Amino acid sequence: MRLDQRLIAQMIQPGSRVLDIGSGDGSLIEHLFRTRDCDARGIEIDMAEVTRSVAHGLPVMQGDADADLAHYPDGAFDYVVLSRTLQAVERPREVLRQMLRIGTRAVVSFPNFGHWRLRAQLLLLGRMPMTESWAADWFETPNIHPCTIRDFFALCARDGYTVQRWFAVDDKGDRAPWKGSVQLANLFGEQALFLLHRAATGSSTARASWRRTSKRPLASRTSSGREHES
Repeated sequence: MRLDQRLIAQMIQPGSRVLDIGSGDGSLIEHLFRTRDCDARGIEIDMAEVTRSVAHGLPVMQGDADADLAHYPDGAFDYVVLSRTLQAVERPREVLRQMLRIGTRAVVSFPNFGHWRLRAQLLLLGRMPMTESWAADWFETPNIHPCTIRDFFALCARDGYTVQRWFAVDDKGDRAPWKGSVQLANLFGEQALFLLHRAATGSSTARASWRRTSKRPLASRTSSGREHES
């Protein structure tokens, strides 16, 4: 199971109702069943992955995040998960809106396009960057909407989503003192994870949360799941 999926699992309360969008081979769903006693299910666009998941007894159906979330009723889930898929959907803003309509909370992870290596490759080479997180050529990549950590905070503030918790890690789960602020995490964090819920008082709540978060130390987790302040 990927690092971001292990960290996402630690965010989810035991016994919760969970929808995993872009569930892949079902690793997160199986983990939530086994370790968190969750009622977890998934939707996946790749029929081969759906078949593999169903063969292992996992409740996964074929579906497209851009089109099919609208068919779920309001408040059907406690958590809706979108792991490393936000940058690949056609309408990320609408997908987030649907996630927080059908779920009480949304958990989102994505590779950070603001990482310094990506900036350096663009600046020095003048070509679309490639790293472990961004491993496909520009003409083959499914990542049509890359974003940075700061971009995502701005979208949450604009649409009135409260950032309940967030952190940035590198692809090995390591942490360092530079993850003590939004700006530095945006520069050095290779991937980001956010736990969101809809702000009860509108976008002003999310903006206040963004201002407070940008000024205080970042709560991070190591791969072992221990939370601490940098």
